[in-house]
Amino acid sequence: MKKANQSVETDFILSGLFQYGHVDTFLCVAIVIVFAVALMGNIILILLIRLDTRLHTPMYFLLSQLSFMDIMNISTTVPKMTTDFLSNSKTITFLGCEIQTFVFLALGGTEALLLGFMSYDRYVAICHPLRYPVLMSKKICWFMVTCAWTSGSINALVHTLYVFHLPFCRSWVINHFFCELPSLLQLVCQDTSTYEYIVILCGLIILLLPFMAILASYARVLTVVFQMSSGKGQRRAISTCSSYLIVASLFYATGLSTYTRPHSLHSPEEDKAVAVFYTIITPLLNPFIYSLRNKEVMGAMRRQLVECVFVHKMSP
Repeated sequence: MKKANQSVETDFILSGLFQYGHVDTFLCVAIVIVFAVALMGNIILILLIRLDTRLHTPMYFLLSQLSFMDIMNISTTVPKMTTDFLSNSKTITFLGCEIQTFVFLALGGTEALLLGFMSYDRYVAICHPLRYPVLMSKKICWFMVTCAWTSGSINALVHTLYVFHLPFCRSWVINHFFCELPSLLQLVCQDTSTYEYIVILCGLIILLLPFMAILASYARVLTVVFQMSSGKGQRRAISTCSSYLIVASLFYATGLSTYTRPHSLHSPEEDKAVAVFYTIITPLLNPFIYSLRNKEVMGAMRRQLVECVFVHKMSP
């Protein structure tokens, strides 16, 4: 084992989500299927938004960004986890762990901010429809996306560079299925209490503030809908908003649970279970919540299928 004050890099060992047994083999297969479905659902949604001109609106532009993040997010953890389980090799290089930590933090932070911007889009569309073309212009949409990516990436870069310059001396075994910040801090052999407060503060800013903005936006949307719509419209609005809020709550609540607690309160098994929700379940649910319950997306899918059939029949 290398000493803490040495700068020589070594491989980490990921304990993984699975142990070896029939039940865990079944869970591994189930997660691979979920991964494939999530990947396919998000790719189809991106293609539909790109191909159908009727979906070239601010809402679907932001939604395509969300789908891209979900593809990257689930691809950051599941392939490595599955490969480790099948090959019985649980090692990850120091650089590989560093890259995985940065990519995951960047994507998570960016998605948290983007979901907040998406709720603002719905708020403007319903509460200020006449000003929507001005308040959600193409320039403003790009500004929102750029802010989300830049803020998420800078936050991830700062945390990654700091953590991987700390001395790891307790163990090189990460009790997790990927390199996540709280699990890495448990391997550090110096006092990290001050830094943990910084992590909690960043978690509150990046996760809690957008979540509060989402709750406020949808509360205002529902208020306006109840004042203007009939009973049928009200029921439809409640159904749509509740679906979005459930998925958003799942993402933010699990993220806050992980990143706003000191590591002394963390349980490795609990952290693994919670991480499954924001690394696997949320990327699976997002494309279906935002598409299957959306008439415009389903209409675009039907038009593309009809066009494909027509082109196939016309080809010699």
